[in-house]
Amino acid sequence: MSENPQVKAILEHIDTRERELADQAEQLRASIDELTRQLGEIDAESENLRITRKTLLTLSVPSPAAEPERPDIPDHPAYQQILTALTDAGRPMRARDLCQALDLPILPKNTEGIRSKLKRLVSRGILVETEPGLFARPKPEGQPHSVTSASSPTSTTKRTRAHVPHSDEGAGPDRALWLLVRVCR
Repeated sequence: MSENPQVKAILEHIDTRERELADQAEQLRASIDELTRQLGEIDAESENLRITRKTLLTLSVPSPAAEPERPDIPDHPAYQQILTALTDAGRPMRARDLCQALDLPILPKNTEGIRSKLKRLVSRGILVETEPGLFARPKPEGQPHSVTSASSPTSTTKRTRAHVPHSDEGAGPDRALWLLVRVCR
């Protein structure tokens, strides 16, 4: 070899560069091996998904029974409190009874507010009005709504005083009882 210092420096530089390139090539080969392994895993999972899709499409699966439509309950928490109180009571209730159940003072503004919310729930199909002013959760088909019993907090006498039947409601049992109570006073 040549003893020329310039040639010797160039040869050392070439040796250093060759080692650097060999190291880089080794790192890239390791990366290629890792990427090849990852690519193989992804290809295998993709193939499994393709087979699963094909299998599912060949099966004859019965369609799920359509769920009954659920009416939309308004967002305000008072509606949920009303529904909870009606469910807990297990019987139809009047606006006044709900005010008591919700620990609200029996004031016209409260009873009318509750009554308007009850009417809104009836219009959305969430509640039913079993008779004027008496609200309940809908019963499953074939089950009649319960009538307020004398042992409940709203007795027949108290109920007739809270709800005075109007003349346009006809001469039903509530009107007759109301008239009887009124005459006996």
